[in-house]
Amino acid sequence: MLLAGIFFAIMQVMVKYIPHLPAVEIVFFRSLFSLVASYLILKKQDVPLFGNNKKLLILRGASGALGLITFFYTLQNIPLASAVTLQYLSPIFTTILGIFIVKEKVKPIRFLYFAIAFGGVLVIEGFDPRISIMYTLIGVASGFFAGLAYNIIRKLKGSEHPLVIVFYFPLVTLPIVGVWSYFNWVMPMGWDWLLLLGIGIFTQLAQYYMTLAYQHANLAKITSLNYIGIVYALFFGFIFFGETFNLLTYLGMGLVLLGVILNIRSK
Repeated sequence: MLLAGIFFAIMQVMVKYIPHLPAVEIVFFRSLFSLVASYLILKKQDVPLFGNNKKLLILRGASGALGLITFFYTLQNIPLASAVTLQYLSPIFTTILGIFIVKEKVKPIRFLYFAIAFGGVLVIEGFDPRISIMYTLIGVASGFFAGLAYNIIRKLKGSEHPLVIVFYFPLVTLPIVGVWSYFNWVMPMGWDWLLLLGIGIFTQLAQYYMTLAYQHANLAKITSLNYIGIVYALFFGFIFFGETFNLLTYLGMGLVLLGVILNIRSK
């Protein structure tokens, strides 16, 4: 999980290094790489490509696409650690949406944890002049769409092969971002191509090691380790982009993480 976190952090740095390319276009290249890799694995394992519940699979792909686009957009426009912190709201949205989508019961105490996390978002937005309300809302939206995607994956449990679910993400994303990119294309230049390739490679590596961790270790411990990503984001943001924060912004990040971790550990 620590390796996965490092690879995700490297990918995030690469996205931030190409702010002149539209976030949608970066998602296009990332999805193209993922589509080819997923297709080759499915064919090698002789798994049928298109699954059974196509409507839910398409909805999962669309929600994943919106989540990734909004996340990449915040990565390009606000401090790295702040973008990562806002995206960490996804477990909160997963739990809230799970009440309606998969009919899960939620203990009342968990709503206190939700309030702590969202209170942290308000502190970050209110005390960091680099983060406008618009960017805050886009960052929160990235967590919302990720939470929606996770709930759809849970709905598909038992009816679809995991690799098929993975395959549908780029399969649905590519037409969406492809049409937009056709009319708003910005040609990558020089090192841009290497960074775009790196985004695809490091994302695949991160997902592989994260899956490996979830399959072979205690779920609660591994999930908590995932949030060390904020440490990577703070470190890389300072080293590569000279990003620093005031004390109250750090407090806001801490509140978000506290609310999320308490929510995850609550049974």
